[in-house]
Amino acid sequence: MGSNEDHELLLSGIQHFQFCKRQWAIIHIEQQWEENVKTVEGQHLHRKADQPFIREKRGDKLIVRGMPVRSSELGLTGVCDVVEFIRDERGVAIHGSEGTYLPYPVEYKRGKPKTGEEDIVQLVAQAICLEEMLLCEVGVGYLFYNEIKHRVEIPITSEWKQRVRSIVSEMQDYYKRRHTPKVKTGAFCRSCSLQHICVPELMNKRSVKSYVEGKIVE
Repeated sequence: MGSNEDHELLLSGIQHFQFCKRQWAIIHIEQQWEENVKTVEGQHLHRKADQPFIREKRGDKLIVRGMPVRSSELGLTGVCDVVEFIRDERGVAIHGSEGTYLPYPVEYKRGKPKTGEEDIVQLVAQAICLEEMLLCEVGVGYLFYNEIKHRVEIPITSEWKQRVRSIVSEMQDYYKRRHTPKVKTGAFCRSCSLQHICVPELMNKRSVKSYVEGKIVE
């Protein structure tokens, strides 16, 4: 993809983009946002995980919370909820710790495992950032789901990395053009915190422009 440093996007936005491209554009391009129960619960969960600059040592494991990450290749910047560094001869040196370690990102989610790929691509994007920053290979990451109190292991494969690169390329294109796309609406719109801003039912009937022009004529 080359360097995208001039257009760094929030890494967390990749999940919004996979859920709904229009939702992502309203938040990250138009800078609009509304809260609902799910977003508040999610923020509460992440506050417990994201405690910047806290490092904890447990045997051969070093746990870092709220770790800032970025990728010049993707043009992404963000924060990992938790990165677990496991001591490994194939790993990298960590300042203030003996030996070498391999990183494993752990992303915390409020609900239960989803049928879509939005959680996985966010985790893989974190892995790509860690690989670029630390010059090592991240083979596995984890999604911890608060509703089931269990973590799911996610292999970080070349196929998933290519999928993330493709998604981010599309995000960058929308962002550079400052374009908010129309999307196919559905039942999922009712759970979106932005439904009153997006007005999905209006999209199915007529454009905002034609709606406004009709009101002026009236």
